[in-house]
This record gives sequence, structure tokens and C-alpha cells, in this order.
Amino acid sequence: MVVDAPYDRISVAATAPEVPEPLKQQLKPGGEMFLPVGRGYPELLLVTRKNGFAIEEKMGVAFVPLIGEKGLKSEIAEKLNA
Repeated sequence: MVVDAPYDRISVAATAPEVPEPLKQQLKPGGEMFLPVGRGYPELLLVTRKNGFAIEEKMGVAFVPLIGEKGLKSEIAEKLNA
């Protein structure tokens, strides 16, 4: 259950492989979300919801990985499942 969504601002403090759709859907029109996206050297992205979603790359960053269904797969888990 998502409480109080949609939000004006969302800040994500873990790296995702891509912008998670469930987070995009929690933004109000005109809302903004900062999150790190990518493997290796992720980029900090600014996602703005207007007529659709605009994505702007801001800078390279280093964050811990987001885990779970919408997160990065860990190398250890991938090796165990191989």
C-alpha cells in the first residue's frame, strides 16, 4: 500500500538498473524524482512528470544497489542461480 501518493518529490538513495515504473507512477504531474540509475558508474537522473516523463542526466555517482524485484541482481545471486 502506498500512503499519501502521488508525491511532489521523490528521492531514491539506492541504484536501480532503470527508472522503476512504480516510482514514476507515484509522481504528481509536475513532480520530480532524483535517483541513481545504471551499473558500474551510475548516473544521477532527474525525472520530471509533465506530459509524460522527462529524464535528465545530472552527474556520475556511487550508491549502494537497489535490491528486489525492480533492483539490480547481485553478482553472488546470479552465480548461485547459474
